[in-house]
Formats: sequence, structure tokens, C-alpha cells
Amino acid sequence: MPYFEGSDGAQLYYKDWGSGPPVVFSHGWPLSSDAWDVELKLLAENGFRAIAHDRRGHGRSEHTWTGNDMDTYAADLEALVDHLGLSDVVVVGHSTGGGEAVRYAARHGAGRVRKVVTVGAVPPVMVRSETNPHGTPLSAFDEMRARVLSDRSQFWKELALPFYGFNREWAAVSQGLVDHFWLQGMRTGLASAHDCVQAFSETDFTEDLKALDAPILIAHGDDDQIVPIHDAASKAIELVRYGTLRVYPHAPHGIHGDYQQQLGRDLLEFIQS
Repeated sequence: MPYFEGSDGAQLYYKDWGSGPPVVFSHGWPLSSDAWDVELKLLAENGFRAIAHDRRGHGRSEHTWTGNDMDTYAADLEALVDHLGLSDVVVVGHSTGGGEAVRYAARHGAGRVRKVVTVGAVPPVMVRSETNPHGTPLSAFDEMRARVLSDRSQFWKELALPFYGFNREWAAVSQGLVDHFWLQGMRTGLASAHDCVQAFSETDFTEDLKALDAPILIAHGDDDQIVPIHDAASKAIELVRYGTLRVYPHAPHGIHGDYQQQLGRDLLEFIQS
């Protein structure tokens, strides 16, 4: 299996499909690059080089004790781009991966990043504070950490339902997708699963969004129960210079079904333009 050295030498797994202009994907928590397989195949079939890595502590990557923070995630993404010698890159990130992609593009991507795409992403900042009074209370993230420590297997099974909107009365539930979420979650190391909660919830990406000098597509479902759109995309679009907001009616946080098909079309259109 292909590996590269992360910013501190950690052994990190990646997929590299197709050939052509490079598009690099960053996945959400607690998933892995497997969450992007449909999009990787779509882009590779349409003349792009589609690349995705397992974040440190996730999937097949080394389960590190340290570095489970957004600065290191972005530095690891830089290490992947350097390892493959990429230029004119499009970076795409879902949820936590959206924060990773934005921080990488703002701090490491000058002259290298052509476009940015975020999907259900955490920027600008999730946690409630004096400067973000409408954010999610810290207690909600404390509860997530406690559930990870006490019985993460059961927690992943329960979290998958609001993640994919399967707790809505109109939803057609896919047990297979719930099982796949659980499997990816169980491949995430305990320390990384725990520490990543702080990384995605408390990191403030405001200045990163302001610093972006590349066009960005901000995609978000308006029924996202994990990263509510009013705390994320609706604020992020006001901070970027070259942004396009795409709202998907009734779409959840997890990418699947009709939402996934439309997102694929929009992704292709944006990166081909």
C-alpha cells in the first residue's frame, strides 16, 4: 500500500487514482479516505488525478499519539502534496477535512492551490464563545469525547443516524451505509478520535478564510445536523473573497444518495471551469 511521511515522519496512507490535473480530498471525522471513493472514481474517470489520504490516526495511517490538531493536519496535507510533486492543485474537504483544506490552502498553498471546495465543513468555528454566541455549546463536544472514551463502537452506530439524516421520518435508511460508517470509525485510533473533536470544534478558521486567494465552492446541506449551515457555510461565505455558496435542500451532513449525485456534478463543473 502507498504511504508517505507526514510532517513529523508519521506513516500516512493515501490513494492515487487516474491521471491529469490533481484533486486532493480530505475526509471527515471519524472516517477515512474510503468516504471519498465515489468521488475519487468519478474524477478519475473524467480526466483528473484523484488523491485522498487517511488522516493521521484514521484508517490505515499510523495511529499517532501526537499531532491530532489542525495545524499538523494541514502540514500533513502539505507533506502529501510535496511527496507527489503536485502543482495547480484543487483541494476538497468534507467536515473536519474542510477545515484541513482551508488551513492548508491559506497557510501552505500560495502558488500551488488553484481552487478549494468545502462540503459540510466546520469553518469558520463551531464552538460557542463570546465572539461566536450562536455556536454549539462546549458541553456537546465534551459529551462526544465522553462517548468516544466510554463505548465508541455504540457511539458510531448512533452517530451515523443524524450524520446521514436517517433519523428523519422521510429518510430511506441504508443499514449498509451505517455499517460502513461504523467500520471506518472503528479503524480510527482512540487518541485521535478523542483529540480530533477539539481540533474540529475549537479551531477558528476566520483568518484562513479571509486569506484565501483562490476561488472556493462552499457546499452545504440545509438539514445538516452535525455542522449546522447557519454556523458554518452561511458565515464562511461572508469571509472569503472569491466564494460561491451552494446549498442543497434537505441534505444531511453525510454525502449519499441524490445529494451525492448532485454534488458530483457540481464538483466537476466547478473544477473544470
